Amino acid sequence: MSNAGEPATRDRATGLDSAQSRITEWMATEGIEEGSTHLHAMLVGLRRFDAVNLAYGEAAGDEALEEVATRMNNFAAGELEGRWLVARAGGGSFLLLAAEPCSRERWQLVADELAEVVSRPIALPSGVLRLSPRVALIRMLTSETIELMLDRLGQSLSQATLKQGARFVWANGEATPPGRSSAQLEADLLAAIERDEIEVLYQPQFSLTDDRLVGAEALARWNHPELGRIGASALFAIAERTDHITPLSQHIARKALNQAGHWPANLRLSLNVTAADLAFGSYAGQLLDTLRATAFPPNRLTLEVTEQALITDIGLAAQIMAEFVANGIRMALDDFGAGFCNFRYLKLLPLHYLKLDRSMVDGIGRDRRDRAVLRAIVAMAKALDLEVIAEGIESEAQRARVAAEGCAYYQGFIRAQPMSAEMFAKLVAVSA
Repeated sequence: MSNAGEPATRDRATGLDSAQSRITEWMATEGIEEGSTHLHAMLVGLRRFDAVNLAYGEAAGDEALEEVATRMNNFAAGELEGRWLVARAGGGSFLLLAAEPCSRERWQLVADELAEVVSRPIALPSGVLRLSPRVALIRMLTSETIELMLDRLGQSLSQATLKQGARFVWANGEATPPGRSSAQLEADLLAAIERDEIEVLYQPQFSLTDDRLVGAEALARWNHPELGRIGASALFAIAERTDHITPLSQHIARKALNQAGHWPANLRLSLNVTAADLAFGSYAGQLLDTLRATAFPPNRLTLEVTEQALITDIGLAAQIMAEFVANGIRMALDDFGAGFCNFRYLKLLPLHYLKLDRSMVDGIGRDRRDRAVLRAIVAMAKALDLEVIAEGIESEAQRARVAAEGCAYYQGFIRAQPMSAEMFAKLVAVSA
């Protein structure tokens, strides 16, 4: 987890510390020694960012940097289990460090997915911005100093920026390792389902009125025997490249529904729906068949759909969602605020919940404009008979504020991190 202490130096545009001072402070606080074999880093550079300032203005450039910083922090919080740090490294570049055992192949998978997150369109008042990140990767050498590691990363990022089509480069000067081929990853993923390597974790959700446990969101992790733990984003990216989204989604849904079937009747289960799921013609029928096979009550299930998953065919998505609603399932629009916030979706889709992205609550404790935006969204949701779920709640101040503004539910590290089915069962027992 990133260091929450008040730093000595702040970056004007992003609020992140200068890399050198922040890393030194973070390592001292976390008890990490230089030359640690478990310390990995990547330097993410935004190509031709000076052109962004010229085209859109410095204020828009600063806003884009803030968005990149937010995306990187949110990504690290969701994908990394060990201690981590995101810091501004000057200009249009950011540093991500992680202190956890990690293979070379897995660190590149993490970088690949992070680059996809950073490259998603950013909506600015003056237009839509698309960034092109380049990433330098490193695994810290024994007896190496932070200064030397940063120097090697910086030189390598410069090389990657100059090369056409070179999205990644390793700081030792070697070519990016090929890792596992698509065919091998396909075989690995099919075997993972058969060998039960796909673990379902549960992010508890709580009521804001009385802080009682109301359910959990199911999250997938792949415990790869060679690459180590692979988070949900990278897992689904691999599944999409190898055309195995459907069997993966079916496996996760079946496993989560079976496990949630042992929960008390007052707890709800939330499952995520991907764009590939919605594009699959028989998805609704298959999920309803799985519900019947597991005997899980449809009225205790919520399906979470992101705006990104709706872009391809909003009409088809609305039809599929209507079929689910007709069978008693509830629908949530997930990550609201992370994309373009297309309010037309709220009118067209049969929704029950609006789930705020963590970026919508990050600054509500200190920025009156963020509070005003939150207040307006909650008022709009209530007018549409939607309940609001706030995710990414990490402080008491955030929890108190979203409760005061009228949100109904929340999830976040302030109460609980994603946990195994066994740990969630213990939480249920304590909360009963």
